Amino acid sequence: MLTRLKEHRVSKPWGRTQVPERFGPTDGGPLGEIWFQRDGSGEDALLVKYLFTSERLSVQVHPGDAAAMAAGHNRGKDEAWLILEAEPGAEIAIGLKEPLSARELEASALDGSIVNRLDWRKVTPGDAFYSPAGTLHAIGAGLTLLEIQQNSNVTYRFFDYGRDRELHLGEAVAVANTGLSPDLSIERPLGDARSLLVQGPKFTVERWRTGRGRLRASREVPVWLIPLSGRAHANGQLLDQPSVWIAEAEVDLEIDAGSELLVAYEGPETRTPL
Repeated sequence: MLTRLKEHRVSKPWGRTQVPERFGPTDGGPLGEIWFQRDGSGEDALLVKYLFTSERLSVQVHPGDAAAMAAGHNRGKDEAWLILEAEPGAEIAIGLKEPLSARELEASALDGSIVNRLDWRKVTPGDAFYSPAGTLHAIGAGLTLLEIQQNSNVTYRFFDYGRDRELHLGEAVAVANTGLSPDLSIERPLGDARSLLVQGPKFTVERWRTGRGRLRASREVPVWLIPLSGRAHANGQLLDQPSVWIAEAEVDLEIDAGSELLVAYEGPETRTPL
C-alpha cells in the first residue's frame, strides 16, 4: 500500500513571500512551512515538513518521550534537517558551545545572551543534522530545508528575539540538555548509490540515488519516501515533487540517473534492502 500525504501550508512570522518555484505561489503571505500528513495522521510516528526562513527562528527545545507523555503529549520530538538551499553565511545552531548550569541557562534566556552561547554552524546545501530531544537549537535566516521529525507538536520556546509569542522558560530549562550535545550528523555509504544520511535513536534517514531496490514495509513498520530531484518511482508510481509518500507494504524503488530520493523510517537500525 502506497499513500500520498496531503500538503498543508502554514504561515509563520519568519517565513517568506517568495519560495523556490517548485513549491508554487505563497498567496502573498509569509509561508513558513509545508507539512505532509494524511487524515488522522496523529498516530503516524514521523512528520515531514519543508521550511522557508527569512529570519532566525526562536531558540527552542523539545522534550523526550517520557517528559512529553508526562505533560500529556503522545510522544517527544527528535528532529533532523537537510539543507536544500542556503544564502551565503546561513547558519543553524545545535546545542551549546560550552556546558551551562540550569541557573546559567535560565539567566541567558532572560538577558538574551543565549544566542551567543549556542553552537552556530554555517551550512551549505546537502548538509544534514540530527537534533535529539533536549537539544537547544535555532534555525537561521535564508534557508530552505527539509525537516523530518517525530510526529509531535510539543515545542518549548526559550528565547524569541522580542516577538510577541508565548515563551516556555520553565519547561524548556527542565528538559534541556545543559551539556554538549552529541553530533549525530553523519553521512556514510551503505552500498551502490545509497548512503546513511542521519541516524538517531528515534528514526533513520537514507539517501538513495541512481538504481533499484526493494524495501520491506508494513502498517506496523512503514517507510516514508521523499523525492528531492530527478525522477523516482515506487511500485511503478512516479513520485513527483514536492511530495511525501508512506509505503505500508513491500515497495520496489527505481531511481533514474542523477536523481535523489530520501527514505525514512523509525528506529536506529539500518534496513537492508530485500
